Amino acid sequence: MLEAIKMKRELMITCANKKGFTSEETIKYSQELDVLINEYHKVSSQSPEPKEEIRFAFNQMVMIWPKVFV
Repeated sequence: MLEAIKMKRELMITCANKKGFTSEETIKYSQELDVLINEYHKVSSQSPEPKEEIRFAFNQMVMIWPKVFV
């Protein structure tokens, strides 16, 4: 699931850089990414203790997002 989130985020960023942040395609990718992230949170919150490597990977993905637009 983390790989799907990463791939969708990369698609969204690439699209935003090429077509703009408000293009229909960028918004579509953003909404799809939201669904994936929500699913991930739902699954990870159901497990008794999320594995440290999963938590680290997710935090890394979230932290990368703002750096792309600097």
